[in-house]
Amino acid sequence: MATKAFQKIYTKISKITKATCTLKAEGIGNDELAEIDGRLAQVVKIIGEEVTLQVFGGTEGIPTNAEVVFIGKAPTLKVSDQLAGRFFDAFGHPIDGGPEVEGEEREIGGPSVNPVRRKQPSELIATGIAGIDLNNTLVSGQKIPFFADPDQPYNQVMAMVALRAKADKIILGGMGLTNDDYLYFKNVFDNAGALDRIISFVNTTENPPVERLLVPDMALTAAEYFAVEKNESVLVLLTDMTLFADALSIVSNRMDQIPSKDSMPGSLYSDLAKIYEKAVQFPDGGSITIIAVTTLSGGDITHAIPDNTGYITEGQLFLRRDTDIGKVIVDPFRSLSRLKQLVIGKKTREDHPQVMNTAVRLFADAANAKTKLENGFDLTDYDERTLAYAKEYSNKLLAIDVNIGTDEMLDTGWELFVKHFSKEEVGIKQELVDKYWKN
Repeated sequence: MATKAFQKIYTKISKITKATCTLKAEGIGNDELAEIDGRLAQVVKIIGEEVTLQVFGGTEGIPTNAEVVFIGKAPTLKVSDQLAGRFFDAFGHPIDGGPEVEGEEREIGGPSVNPVRRKQPSELIATGIAGIDLNNTLVSGQKIPFFADPDQPYNQVMAMVALRAKADKIILGGMGLTNDDYLYFKNVFDNAGALDRIISFVNTTENPPVERLLVPDMALTAAEYFAVEKNESVLVLLTDMTLFADALSIVSNRMDQIPSKDSMPGSLYSDLAKIYEKAVQFPDGGSITIIAVTTLSGGDITHAIPDNTGYITEGQLFLRRDTDIGKVIVDPFRSLSRLKQLVIGKKTREDHPQVMNTAVRLFADAANAKTKLENGFDLTDYDERTLAYAKEYSNKLLAIDVNIGTDEMLDTGWELFVKHFSKEEVGIKQELVDKYWKN
């Protein structure tokens, strides 16, 4: 071993797998960065003096006598207002051609906020998407995933949420994006003139998959800076968490850990929780809200990734293509926001809870009518009306391309009730019917 300017240098690697190198070293810290043969690596396991590092670019071609230089610190991000409007890679280096950011250097991946410092979330986050704002209202400090099939336009939905959401800062953590996806986000933000409040950390399919593991921590370190120091409301968008989990399994499988369900590492729950639990509402007004995308393999919601995610998060938003209208909708039956009752009818109009419940109940009646139709039974007049209503409800309120304010969503709900049903059939409180029912 040699030491130069506080850096420890070793040249004897005892074991090399496809993703990791192991050697004997002293005084090394967890998560510490190193360079192996000029490639960046990070400490993932320490047993006594035996240190295992994951090599971000893969280990191919690294000899056992390669030079291993320990950098003496974990990955860091420089935080300041200069982050706004910029695109970075998984290591926090600019990829938009702009200058390096000046600011205070912070280690990424710190602990989540002490529960004592948290406040009950109570602020509404409006997205302009009625399938969310009307039926599954989001609250600042919430953590919630979109569950979507891989062929659905979830990146477009994320871009829409970024542009429409009423938040001071939007931080995008893109994992495994194609170059087209990356350019799509860049152009949408550019053209909307919204770059000044958006910060992006991007890992593309051309980068090593293992680098994805840094992206959520980079995004959340930036989020904590703006939420804590600036008391700003920050919305963190993470896509695609399935690719993040796949990268976890690559590392753990190559370290010969015994995989658990669906070949995922046994630590999957805590690895995901470490990210999602960063969502917080602070008493002083700052907040971090996390919306993530989890793609489903063949629509399988029981797979280890969505399964574990569902235990950690406060609901989920389920995207599906509605064949009746040929559009992607936020499915009201399979979506759930567990915190919506904290704001609906309190931070929104008084009729919100009743309109929401009635609209979904009538949509369920239409689903029953559809089943009757498919099985060759005769439809009643009521059945026919629910089917006509369901098409309009999907088109005007559930489709992801709907962009209106919450009051307008509620008014649209009332218009659909009036058009297709009698006052008795909707079963809403008389005082609300008197106020909002307009023939």
